[in-house]
Amino acid sequence: MGKNLQSRERLRPVDLAREHGLSTQAIRNYEEAGILPAAGRTPHGYRTYTPLHAGALRAFVALTPGHGHQTATSIMRAVNQGAVDEAFRFIDESHAQLLDDRRTLQAVESALLELAPTRASELESTTIPGTDGTFIGPLAGKLGIRPATLRKWERAGLVRPRRDPGTGYRIYDQADVRDARLAHQLRRGGYLLEQIAPLIAQVRSAGGLEPLEAALSDWRGRLSARGRAMLAGAAELETYLRESGPPRADRAFEGEDTH
Repeated sequence: MGKNLQSRERLRPVDLAREHGLSTQAIRNYEEAGILPAAGRTPHGYRTYTPLHAGALRAFVALTPGHGHQTATSIMRAVNQGAVDEAFRFIDESHAQLLDDRRTLQAVESALLELAPTRASELESTTIPGTDGTFIGPLAGKLGIRPATLRKWERAGLVRPRRDPGTGYRIYDQADVRDARLAHQLRRGGYLLEQIAPLIAQVRSAGGLEPLEAALSDWRGRLSARGRAMLAGAAELETYLRESGPPRADRAFEGEDTH
């Protein structure tokens, strides 16, 4: 079937470009990157494409939103080189990353439930009189960890206690306590400090936990959109695989392309 498609109709670079709002240079770049099979050439050196090339371009354009440009390129290059199993490996890795992102989101959401405002009173007994802060020992005790752990988290940027001017002791205010509790929940979930740090930064930039809930909702929506995009990309890729048959890497005509 792929051979029939290649001989049935000749297309110009502009014909492929128009369908997706691309430039003809982009089409040439995609061919050079291996996203498209090698084009045929006229005796005068002009590139000629077929519906098979159009199918490859549709597959690439459909794969990109779900897998990203780099992975979509790797998938199409592998397919066009006949390494279909390698293409499937790239797809599997991309799905695994999406699953890992979903698990991270679930871990953050679970941690937020553990940090419900109704539990804030648990640390009230450790508050330093006349301040809204607490010392490292009482905080560590309430969290069930060692003070050395809190110091390690401070070096990793997860908590940022201020120092008492007179004694030099660390004082953890309400935001620090929040960050320590969130870090604690995520560590219990198996997350590394370098994975937790950007999440703590998101909490700070959002101005607290409640604003972060909107960000998490947006995050959830983007993960769902990626999942659907992967399905759409898989459908177009399957169509291309059916139509292409054994991949062809030959050129109908060799010659310098100056057009």
